[in-house]
Amino acid sequence: MSMSMIGRLAVCLSMVAMLSACVTRPGPEVLDVPKISTRVTGTRQVTVYVATMRARPDPDRNVFTNETADKLNYAAFTISIPPVHRPGEIEWPKEGTPDPAASFVTIQQKVLDPASFHKAISLAQTGSRSQVGVFVHGFNTSFQEALFRLAQINADSDDGSRTPILFSWPSEASVTGYLADKDAATASRDGLSQLLDDLGRNPAVRKVTLIGHSMGGWLSAEALRQLRLSQKSAIFTKLTVFLAAPDIDVQVFRSQLAVIGSLSPPMTVLVSKDDRALAVSRLLAGQRRRIGALDVSDPRVKQAADLGKLEIIDISALSTKDQFNHNRFAQVSALAPILAPVEADSSGVKRSPGTFVLDTLSATLTSPLLLLPKAGQPGP
Repeated sequence: MSMSMIGRLAVCLSMVAMLSACVTRPGPEVLDVPKISTRVTGTRQVTVYVATMRARPDPDRNVFTNETADKLNYAAFTISIPPVHRPGEIEWPKEGTPDPAASFVTIQQKVLDPASFHKAISLAQTGSRSQVGVFVHGFNTSFQEALFRLAQINADSDDGSRTPILFSWPSEASVTGYLADKDAATASRDGLSQLLDDLGRNPAVRKVTLIGHSMGGWLSAEALRQLRLSQKSAIFTKLTVFLAAPDIDVQVFRSQLAVIGSLSPPMTVLVSKDDRALAVSRLLAGQRRRIGALDVSDPRVKQAADLGKLEIIDISALSTKDQFNHNRFAQVSALAPILAPVEADSSGVKRSPGTFVLDTLSATLTSPLLLLPKAGQPGP
């Protein structure tokens, strides 16, 4: 490793350490089913199915490590959502016995094999429920954090038509594990490709929404590229893709899109200029721009969106408690119908690929050109 690389790494780690100081994180004990009654008035239940490249040391227990497995492992968890839940938030259990009236609680879990996993997904596609949502988490994320995040997203946005599936790759869940996480994500491409191909060939599944966050956005794009190269195209006729704060180099993303091609509906990319985590990633990468931090008011970004058949949406206006400004996508859940890449939005105005800004006051998307100062006026 060169001295310049070592210097950048040292600066990045110190920045991350300062930002993450005093942050407590949930341990794997939140996955345990408590020996108490979880029947509380006003709670909701979300069952999340899991396909993971994390190793499972004991085939009869849902205990996963940060080692990479030789093949996909499967599971299902049912999470109770408290009546006091606030959209975009995860009410983590406090130490001791969890309280379903106040926090997320794991109330059931099952070990699944490939056959029982796919049978469960097929059986879940009944009535109005005929689609699945696959969530791919990002860097520095533990299994339990990813699992509860998907439960929160589903609770906030689901209309009862979507079966949530977590694809978890073996992140170190450490602020110093960026390079190790990139290797683990790379080693997980085959697993995600397999999951998407299986869903694409499942006749019971009509639609698949893929959400890739941060480094999971890079992994999602890599899996789609791999499926195109291997001519496994079944998934693409069912697919809607959201990349949230994707940690992808601009040039790398361009090469990925060249293979993936245009999608229908178009791929949606959620960006924030003030994303501190992506600022650290850019510094570590020698100031190479990250897709998730693009400026939608830049005409070159608008041109790239048009050429790549993308919807690039700036969600910087969303409030967040995240010090990194990197998890705004969690607040987007309730606004999913507004952001959905459809031919017309709720006002009946047709949308085509391009750049947009989320206006949280009016709950609409607007052109970034409307935010630019007029001639003779000061900028924002």
